[in-house]
Amino acid sequence: MPSYEQLSELLDPATTVLLTVECQQGVVGPDSALPELAREARSSGALAHVARLVAAAHETGVQVIHAIAERRPDGRGANRNARLFRAAARLPVQQLSGTTAVRVAPPIEVADEDFVVRRLHGLSPIQGTDVDALLRNLGCRTLIVTGVSANVAIPNAVFDAVNRGYTVVVPGDAIAGVPSDYTPAVIRNTLALVATLATTDEVLACLKRSRRAG
Repeated sequence: MPSYEQLSELLDPATTVLLTVECQQGVVGPDSALPELAREARSSGALAHVARLVAAAHETGVQVIHAIAERRPDGRGANRNARLFRAAARLPVQQLSGTTAVRVAPPIEVADEDFVVRRLHGLSPIQGTDVDALLRNLGCRTLIVTGVSANVAIPNAVFDAVNRGYTVVVPGDAIAGVPSDYTPAVIRNTLALVATLATTDEVLACLKRSRRAG
C-alpha cells in the first residue's frame, strides 16, 4: 500500500477521474442477469463503497465517468467471438439500450456533471469507447477504477488505462468478481503489478483532505 502522502499526491482532484465499471441494474441490481455477481457485489460491500466514492467525487470536484455495457435489441455490432458473449446473449435479462437494465444501479447516484459512456461491443470500458478521449480532454493523470467484474472488465480497464499512460488507483474493496476468493487473488497477483492499491477509506481520506486544503 502507498503511504498517505503518496496517495494524496496521486489523487489531485484537478487531474483525477473516477470510473465506475458496469455498475448497472442488469448486472449488480436485484434483477441481475448475473445473480451470483450481483450478490457478491452487494454482500462484499463493493457496490456500497463505489457509491461512497462517487458521492465524495461529487463533493470534491473529481470527475465521474460511468461505463455501461449494453446491446441493441437486434444484437447488431455485438461480439460473438467468445464463449462469454454467446452465453450473455442467452441470459433471461438482457442489457438492452434504453431499458432499466442499463441504468446506473442504486445506491450510486448520477450527477448532472457525470459522463455516462455506453459500449455495444468488446470487453473493455476504455478500448473502442469515448473514455480515453474524455480523460485526455479532462486533463486526467490518475484514474480510479471501481465496479465489476474482477474477472474480466476491471483488469481490461486497468491494463488499457496503464497502456495509455494513466496512473491507476484501484480501491480493492470497491471491485467485485466471482467466486468471492477470486477478487483478492487478482488484486494480489495481477493488479498489484500495474496499479496503485488502496482501500475506499484511504481514497476518501485523501479526497476529503484535498477539499479542506482547497
